[in-house]
Amino acid sequence: MRPTHEPARNNGQTYFVTFQTAQRRPLFRHERWANAFLEILKRYSEEYGLHDFVIMPDHVHLLVSPNCPLERIVQLIKGGYSFTAKRAFQWKGDIWQAGFTDHRIRDEADWVEHLAYIEKNVVSLRLPDYKFCGKAGGIALSPIPPRLKPQSSSL
Repeated sequence: MRPTHEPARNNGQTYFVTFQTAQRRPLFRHERWANAFLEILKRYSEEYGLHDFVIMPDHVHLLVSPNCPLERIVQLIKGGYSFTAKRAFQWKGDIWQAGFTDHRIRDEADWVEHLAYIEKNVVSLRLPDYKFCGKAGGIALSPIPPRLKPQSSSL
């Protein structure tokens, strides 16, 4: 039984989202496949604030603030990518596992923890100048949402 996802309808929340390729195939080891995914992230960027991301060989992590239901964001990204990849690479099989996992970012500490997790994934690749992540992906990243900013201490 698949867990239900909390509906996100312009509620100002931020989510850490993960989804995997079908059968955990390392499709994104191929630069053409990863570049095509970057283009999909850019194409739908009006639908969400993208704060950080990393494209791993067989899965993707996103830190996003949706402007519409979170399920719609994932549908646009996964569906848009599937359509593009099947045409561009003549791929006949499935590209994605069904579903996705999400975690609502609750506070500044949670934000910092998930940013560090994305960075840990980038470092784990042991590829200098890895360009398929937020730091080097060529996509304008959104700033930290105001509700997650550190509280300034007033003395």
